[in-house]
Amino acid sequence: MLIGIAAKMGWFAFVAGLNAQAAQGIIEAVGLLAAAVVALQIAQTITEEEVVRDAQISAPTRVRRFLSRFLVVVVVALVIEGLVATFKAVHEDPAQLLYAASILFASGVLLACWGVFIRLNRYAEELEPEAMAEAKREDRKLK
Repeated sequence: MLIGIAAKMGWFAFVAGLNAQAAQGIIEAVGLLAAAVVALQIAQTITEEEVVRDAQISAPTRVRRFLSRFLVVVVVALVIEGLVATFKAVHEDPAQLLYAASILFASGVLLACWGVFIRLNRYAEELEPEAMAEAKREDRKLK
């Protein structure tokens, strides 16, 4: 439904004319489309991990892989939403730039924390090489 709403918003902005207001409408439609993609990607991740692989998220390898797939989508969506908020604030209310900047800053912090998590998780994976081999075998189910 979000994809349909975003397409409708984008189309109405496009047919309204090529002006600044149309550009703002298209930018908002892209932000909504990003939210739709996040929802689809999260649903796909959960389906693959819980249904196709029937995996128990307990080993460090599985936790890292699941969180990585989840966080890459969330970080990208937050950055897109931060950019949309920035464009909107610049054109409508510059006082809102602080909020847009806080979204982008929080996205950067989340990305840095994710990197630390992956680094620390690699050490735990080295203690359980059989879990990594089992996760690789389960990947064949998706091919």
